[in-house]
Formats: sequence, C-alpha cells, structure tokens
Amino acid sequence: MIWKWDYAYEVLLQLLGVLHITISATLVGFLVAMIWGLVIAFARRSRIKLISWASLAFVEFVRTTPLLVQLFFIFYVLPRFGLTLSPFVAGAIGLGLHYSTYLSEVYRAGINSVEKGQWEEATALNFSPWQKWTSVILPQAIRPVLPVMGNYLIVMFKETPLLSAITLVEIVGLAQIIGSKTFRYLEPLTLVGILFLILSYISSVLVQRLERRLDVENGRQG
Repeated sequence: MIWKWDYAYEVLLQLLGVLHITISATLVGFLVAMIWGLVIAFARRSRIKLISWASLAFVEFVRTTPLLVQLFFIFYVLPRFGLTLSPFVAGAIGLGLHYSTYLSEVYRAGINSVEKGQWEEATALNFSPWQKWTSVILPQAIRPVLPVMGNYLIVMFKETPLLSAITLVEIVGLAQIIGSKTFRYLEPLTLVGILFLILSYISSVLVQRLERRLDVENGRQG
C-alpha cells in the first residue's frame, strides 16, 4: 500500500478536529486522579482502621480489574441506578478513578520521604493541620515524585483509545471509522501514532520544565 499525501492531509484535518477530546479527557481525568489520589493517600494514613481498610480495599479492587471493565460499568451499568453520564464525563471519571489508585501510592511515597524533623518542626511552631500539610509536608512530598506523576499523565494519554468503547470518538476511534469507510488504515493509524508521540513529548517537556522551576524555587528558599 502506497502512502497518499492528499488523503493523509484530509485525514489529518479530521483527526485534529477531535484532538481536543483526547487532550481534554486526559487532563480532566488526571485532575480527578490527583485530587482523589490525595484523598486516598490521606485515608490510608487514617488512624481509624475502617477508613484505612476501606481505602486499601478500593485501591486493590480498582488496580486488579481492567480499566475497560470499569468504563463499561460507569457508562452502561450506573444508568440502571439512575446515574447517567455523557461519554466524555464517564470516560474522564473512569480514567481518573483508575489512576487515582496509582497516584495515591505515589503521594504516600512522597509523604513518607519527608524527614521526621519537618513534622516535628511544624508541630513545634503550633501549625494547624491545614498549615502543616499545605505549607510544610505536601510541598516537600510532591517535589520528589513529580516525574512519576508526569509519567502517569503520559500513560493516561495512551489509554484514551479505550474511551471509544463507550462511544467517545477520539483520535483513535475516528481513525478506525475513517479506515473502515475507505479501507485504508495506513495513513490514519500512522498519523495517530505521530500525534500521540507529539503529545507525549510535549507532556514530558512540560513536566521537566516544572521540575526545573521547582528546583530553582527551592534553591532560592534555601
């Protein structure tokens, strides 16, 4: 099969038309993952065993079941219980909940890496729990694990094709539709691979810049 530039250009325009769906679903899902992952991390540290065990059970259940099954459940099963979500919302929530379990472990590793003296110093200064976490613990905990969080963002980009299973048409789903209509898959799938490569590279660069910026700020504070 010979590459056709005119056909590839037409396909590229169509793919760019839905690229924002892939990006938006990933970013919203990552925001959900960061917030809920932090909640889980706090729950795992709770002195109330019921909360700690419940959060651990949630993490183990989500991590040991396929993301695709979870998406099906959210989109197709929850409406039976009166909760109907759009494909985009269901997809973003599904991605977010799934990866929140991984980010919760990342948060826990970062929190555990904070030196004991920092905890004692915050207590000695009579900081409230909110001040202690937001001003002392979390800034030091998130910085070391930022590259890992960036890696999960890139992984989430690569998981968005699963959202086509719940009728959300993103770039991979559109490429399949175009290929099935024209019986030419070379150009659509190749362009999708290039777009994912570009998105992953941009994400990696942004994470590295953020990491360097935090290094500079930490250096000024030191």
